[in-house]
Amino acid sequence: EEYDIENLNPRKNPYSKRLKKQITINIDNETIDFFKEQSEDAGIPYQTLINLYLTDCAKQKKQLRMSWK
Repeated sequence: EEYDIENLNPRKNPYSKRLKKQITINIDNETIDFFKEQSEDAGIPYQTLINLYLTDCAKQKKQLRMSWK
């Protein structure tokens, strides 16, 4: 039998709010190396770790604190 498309209950994609956008960003080598080391320990790609960290910062509304000495 064929599906009756009109009677299906279509749902919104639950991940649509979490779509990612590809960007270009300059990150120093030491920072990339840090996340690559962390990714090896965690078994998660380093770009995913960077995204998780930035997502956590945004959710927690962390404010940047800098001081120049």
